[in-house]
Amino acid sequence: MDINTFSFSAATPPLSVIAAAKLAGFSPSIDTSLPSDSAPTFIFSNGLKLRGPFVLLRYIARIANFYGQNAFETSQIDELLEYAPVLSSGPAFETGCKYIDDYLEKRTFLVGYSLSIADLAIWEGLAGTGKRWESLRKSKKYPNLARWYNSIVTEYGTALNEVTTTYIGKKGLGEPSATKPKDHPVVTDKVKNVNGDVSEINKLGSKPSAEIDLPDAEIGKVRLRFAPEPSGYLHIGHSKAALLNKYFAQRYQGQIIVRFDDTNPAKESNEFVDSIVKDIDTLGIKYEKITYTSNYFPELMEVAEKLISQGKAYVDDTPREQMQQERMDGIESKCRNNSVDENLKLWKEMIAGSERGLQCVVRGKLDMQDPNKSLRDPVYYRCNTMPHHRIGSKYKVYPTYDFACPYVDAKEGITHALRASEYHDRNAQYYRIQEDMGVRKVILYEFSRLNMVYTLLSKRKLLWFVQNGKVDGWDDPRFPTVRGIVRRGLKVEALIQFIVEQGASKNLNLMEWDKLWTINKKIIDPVCPRHTAVIAERRVLLTLTDGPEKSFVRIIPRHKKYEAAGTKATTYTKRIWIDYADAESISAGEEVTLMDWGNAIIKEVEKNQDGNVTGLSGVLHLEGSVKTTKLKLTWLPDSDELVSLTLTEFDYLITKKKVEDNEDIIDVLNPCTKKEILAYGDSNMRSLQRGEVLQLERKGYFRCDVPFVRPSKPIVLFSIPDGRQQTSSK
Repeated sequence: MDINTFSFSAATPPLSVIAAAKLAGFSPSIDTSLPSDSAPTFIFSNGLKLRGPFVLLRYIARIANFYGQNAFETSQIDELLEYAPVLSSGPAFETGCKYIDDYLEKRTFLVGYSLSIADLAIWEGLAGTGKRWESLRKSKKYPNLARWYNSIVTEYGTALNEVTTTYIGKKGLGEPSATKPKDHPVVTDKVKNVNGDVSEINKLGSKPSAEIDLPDAEIGKVRLRFAPEPSGYLHIGHSKAALLNKYFAQRYQGQIIVRFDDTNPAKESNEFVDSIVKDIDTLGIKYEKITYTSNYFPELMEVAEKLISQGKAYVDDTPREQMQQERMDGIESKCRNNSVDENLKLWKEMIAGSERGLQCVVRGKLDMQDPNKSLRDPVYYRCNTMPHHRIGSKYKVYPTYDFACPYVDAKEGITHALRASEYHDRNAQYYRIQEDMGVRKVILYEFSRLNMVYTLLSKRKLLWFVQNGKVDGWDDPRFPTVRGIVRRGLKVEALIQFIVEQGASKNLNLMEWDKLWTINKKIIDPVCPRHTAVIAERRVLLTLTDGPEKSFVRIIPRHKKYEAAGTKATTYTKRIWIDYADAESISAGEEVTLMDWGNAIIKEVEKNQDGNVTGLSGVLHLEGSVKTTKLKLTWLPDSDELVSLTLTEFDYLITKKKVEDNEDIIDVLNPCTKKEILAYGDSNMRSLQRGEVLQLERKGYFRCDVPFVRPSKPIVLFSIPDGRQQTSSK
């Protein structure tokens, strides 16, 4: 049921509804001929209508995932929608601004970690006042509200600016501008979604709509599973599958279970189980329960034996390499026509783990001539005498993933199984196995695997880095594991936004890290505190001859535009330290700005016999204009209270954007991936906590990994990329 027409009065356009429609990719025809006292209306293709701005807003939100991630967030949004009209009441406007400003003190979005209709409703209340809000926005009266508004306009500016340009005149709300035609459709770009259907993705907004659908899904009846193998730590590729499951479960008010696919005791461990559970919690995924494929081993063995008895499976002792070649060539195994009795006899040998049994596997009897090679008698069971991490040495035979997954999905009531499009050729096998087993059919839903430049996502290859000491562990900040990138300084909300923006596309893209770090910067920059550091190597002393004879302290904000970041104490002295790179760029007689102090004029530049700057002297010129100086210098007082820092910068672990499966890791290893720089920081950094994100003025963003312990042990800060282009060292 499509929206054919969006009708409203030209005198009172519902800005938030128009903006939501654009961001969601809706493209109805626009009719602005309604009387001024009429409610905005959606007219659907079947003639049905919906009326009222918040009714329409909620309708769009439910479809486009702009209505929170759970019942509590939805209720928060409803509460703010009820409050939003206060901003349209002249006398109460600033009261509303003050309330929302306080509400936003520690928030990036009004509700949760992504845009909602609450943001659009408050945006309309502000933008609709025209110059009144613009004046307040430029002042420092409501810093949190201005920060939020600026962030919204930056992130979604193309769509929002078109709405304001089209529907807000110089006097605020009123007649549309002359450039707007009477029938103004929302411009969209048509692309194919995961099912090959045409969907509308808005190209006006700064990000695509996350509106994606599960086939044959019913509200309240969707049941999904996230099924990692406990053979390594979760990485950014796994997080895409996990977060898409979360997205669909929320959209259809369904459930997620976490199932550990523990069918290969040679690779799996309880360490990996525990780490994955923690990482799932880090990603904010709420699940119904945790299950294990190993819970179903007795049932799976019964199913395998039943298929053997029915002639739908057989036991094969063909050597592995020969079997692989025969499958490629479509040659039937010599064991394919063994009698049921012979197959059952060998099956018992496999269960016992005997010498004869260890030579065998169970294969499905499907179709060795099928062009789809996954249907050429796949392996169902193998012998493995290694103890299982949960059940020890109870079993000597283990099902393959291809055999176990179709059965367990059906038994656990999964309605839709999400998996990467690289398994597309095995979909027919999945359905055929379910058919032979006689279990309920589960709908498979594909999405593209997430691949990142200069990044290895193979757990086998990541394990090589850990075992060979190329990284410090699975949480190494150079690693693409969830805990690695979080330790590097990535906010989970940035990862969620990055994943949801991609949707469930089947297009295989090699993604740049820069986009993810750019999203991260937009989240951390408005709220992270500012501090000062000076590089220890060759730091230069600047003596201010007319500076304070006795040092004094001022209390200044840690973030000039975010009061909640708190304050810091800055000491002003006659002798201050600056970076060597700044010192060598200064000329005698030049006026510079000392940040958070004022201007100074450099009178003398001292150099050694090699021409290196060894000292500077100058005088304060606090009445000077900071707008006229070329150099804005960070500085620290010459004081015993400074703290030692280790600034750690990282590079990619490999030197090639994409590594092929047959390439040797050693051939693409980056020889230098970690650089430590000694520095000194302001004394306030003693209070930094592990995990706290900060900005060192003029040096970038950092995450505190080792906080202050004692004066002789440096604080360790990890550099956080800011989204600017990064290339691997060669």
